[in-house]
Amino acid sequence: MKFETRAIHAGQAADPATGATIVPVYQTVTFTQDAIGEDRGFVYSRSGNPTRQALETCIASLEGARFGLAYASGMAAVAGAMQMVKSGDHVVVADDLYGGSYRLFSKILPNYDVRFSYVDATQPAEIEKALTPATRVVWIETPTNPMLRLVDVGAAAEIARRAGAWLVVDNTFATPYLQNPIALGAHVVVHSTTKYVGGHSDVIGGAVVLDDEALYQTLKFAQNATGGVPGPWDAWLTLRGAKTLAVRMRQHEANARAVAEFLRGRPEIAAVHYPGFPDHPGHELAARQMRGFGGMVTIELAGGEAAAKRLCESTELFALGESLGGVESLVGYPWLMSHYAFPPEEKRRKGITEAVVRLSVGLEDAGDLCDDLAQALARCR
Repeated sequence: MKFETRAIHAGQAADPATGATIVPVYQTVTFTQDAIGEDRGFVYSRSGNPTRQALETCIASLEGARFGLAYASGMAAVAGAMQMVKSGDHVVVADDLYGGSYRLFSKILPNYDVRFSYVDATQPAEIEKALTPATRVVWIETPTNPMLRLVDVGAAAEIARRAGAWLVVDNTFATPYLQNPIALGAHVVVHSTTKYVGGHSDVIGGAVVLDDEALYQTLKFAQNATGGVPGPWDAWLTLRGAKTLAVRMRQHEANARAVAEFLRGRPEIAAVHYPGFPDHPGHELAARQMRGFGGMVTIELAGGEAAAKRLCESTELFALGESLGGVESLVGYPWLMSHYAFPPEEKRRKGITEAVVRLSVGLEDAGDLCDDLAQALARCR
């Protein structure tokens, strides 16, 4: 079945008890057992819930994988995936990554003697140079947040495989519609389903998807032991969002391209970062490993910090807020918002300066979005 069909049907057969076409919200803590030791596949909703199982089956199918685990948030999914490491293990991390992941990797997991090395993963040789005999995980994002750099998933997967390590790919920006890292050789895929998969800015969630059954059982055991699961209503909302992911991503991309082209060359803008531009450093790689270029656009204001802040506070359709990937357009200021956790020198080294603004381009009329940016930019001169 094609992607659009699987999004609507995978894991979503009619309810056997009632025939309900849409998966019900199984809003229950426990499940009545037929006898001691005899159940119908579910015993307690932390361990498993039919609504959550439908979401897990669906998102695994969309990623072309065998197993899925749904989590209470994107960061719960990141933390859940890191249950594959133990004390003394080493992790190689792409240094252009989400601030929340960096916070976990730099402030929490080192307390358990997990060691991290940060590299420019756009250069596969840098990944290989950072490997040690203790390396168990290579962690990348592509496209990266917020600078939209591209990492070669296949090359990173081969490097990890030779080292006996797992490659984990945060696929939140690309979504399963535009990119399937497991087909490119990755071992584990992580999503903040809060973003494009849910798509409506009304539910927090995360997911981990993988093919290896033994690793799946390890992560599932850890999830049950630690309890970072979504409630059935959250799972249902996320599943509902996933049904329209394909059609939404097509429009997100069309609008993002229109916005990026509108902004390019304007005197108020020093740079527009969008992988869809042929002169973007990662364009050829994006065209090879993705099926489109996504709905995110990152810009640098010629007027520096003052102009960037003024733009963020002057838009009317682009709401100033954390998050991304919803039907509504959002504007963010990475320096003080999504990437606040990074030290200033690290942000500047990666190009995340006080002049950078991140745009999550929504599904409004593209002309209206460009008009909104035009009026906001007029205040930045």
